[in-house]
Amino acid sequence: MYLHIGEDILVKTDEVIAILDKQILQSSFIMREFLDRKKEMTVNLAKGSIKSIVVTNKHIYYSPLASVTLKKRSQQKTILINGS
Repeated sequence: MYLHIGEDILVKTDEVIAILDKQILQSSFIMREFLDRKKEMTVNLAKGSIKSIVVTNKHIYYSPLASVTLKKRSQQKTILINGS
């Protein structure tokens, strides 16, 4: 299954390690340090404000979508049709 996280980016749900709210950046020194150390893996999808952080096996995405929205999407079953 795939999860749309913003800007036409889909990630496999089985690759998602965590979906974090943007508040974690302001409240956790350890998270800020982790994200600073992983800058080479970071992809900013938010043209405006960042609402959530999606951590996968290969990348860390800053998403314009709220973590609650992403959580709901990750729990829905989707069907991909060839050519769509």
